[in-house]
Amino acid sequence: MREESYDGDPIRKTDPMRTLLIALMMTLATQAGADNILTGSAGSKLEGKVVSSFAGPWAMSFIDDKNLLVTTKSGRLWLVNTNGEQSLVLGVPKVFAGGQGGLGDVVLHPNFKQNKLIYISYINSEDAGKTRYASVVRGTLERSDSANLNNIKTIWRQTPARSQGHFSHRLAFGLDGTRHAGKIFITSGDRQELTPAQKWDTALGKVIRLNDDGTIPKDNPFQDKGDLAKTFWTVGHRNALGIAFDKNGQLWAHEMGPKHGDEFNLIVAGANYGWPIVSEGNHYSGAEIPAHQTRPDFMAPKIYWVPTVAPSGLIFYEGDEFSEWNGNAFMGGLKSKALVRIGFNDEKPFEAERFSWSQRVREVEMDHDGAIWVLEDGPSGRLIKFTKPNE
Repeated sequence: MREESYDGDPIRKTDPMRTLLIALMMTLATQAGADNILTGSAGSKLEGKVVSSFAGPWAMSFIDDKNLLVTTKSGRLWLVNTNGEQSLVLGVPKVFAGGQGGLGDVVLHPNFKQNKLIYISYINSEDAGKTRYASVVRGTLERSDSANLNNIKTIWRQTPARSQGHFSHRLAFGLDGTRHAGKIFITSGDRQELTPAQKWDTALGKVIRLNDDGTIPKDNPFQDKGDLAKTFWTVGHRNALGIAFDKNGQLWAHEMGPKHGDEFNLIVAGANYGWPIVSEGNHYSGAEIPAHQTRPDFMAPKIYWVPTVAPSGLIFYEGDEFSEWNGNAFMGGLKSKALVRIGFNDEKPFEAERFSWSQRVREVEMDHDGAIWVLEDGPSGRLIKFTKPNE
């Protein structure tokens, strides 16, 4: 899937005039119909409220019931309250934004309340941007008069460096009380080179599993394939832009197919998902790719989409606002311009509903009260809160 992207924004400083401008933009957006009732393909309804907007937003994560962190591709990390007020977090590493890359995901350490550690992924370069790679760092989020990211430590680097596409670099922590407690999972794309996804001497086209400090867990599955492969959890991926655990501790990821054939996969230790040998889509040239059913030795997707939805962002819902959807998954749709709900029937996932509007949906999250929040893609991507309409 060729992912269209917005490359970034000029540096903006938080000041009263900017806050007033944002408030005016939100008022105009509301008047233009941004706050309305969305009806899904199965008849469910969501009430949307525009909270804020950003230039090129990419990911978000709630740090408490009143505040969240939002990344933008250009390299800015924003601390945002639930009223939409923004302040810039200082101390973020230099980001090489361009193509499909920039500042990427942001997640909290499971013990964030105690250690204040956050993890961010971003695009780095050692040759002034000629070749680029994803990095994951952690740092302590300090909040006093201003917000600062301190004590930064790199815990992972995508190798080798390549061009500007298919970085993936989505992050997820394992659940407490499971074998994955304190482990971080990182999606690493094939960098549009296809064959590295099946090679042991490159971290491209893989799902990575590390301890929270970047060291390698001894129970990772590929212990006899070389030192680099000891970091791999699964192989044979193309461009996974969403990864999350369900309440039972199972790990799921979706990824963009080539021309169609997007996938929703159960991530199982040691599995090979087949890219680029098999796919449910075809090459952009029109050349056919054998389907998964031709190679039962590869792990087939639990759902695939033809035509494409271009998935981005992933959560498993557990909350009071939409309690009837507990256990469902939600993902954004870029090409499909939708929020997609995935249901489960006897543990088998299926697309249950699609909420469509006129904007590409980059990210989805859930707050402490169970409201669903999304970030739209693009130069004026809105932060929208969805709740259940009053009837």
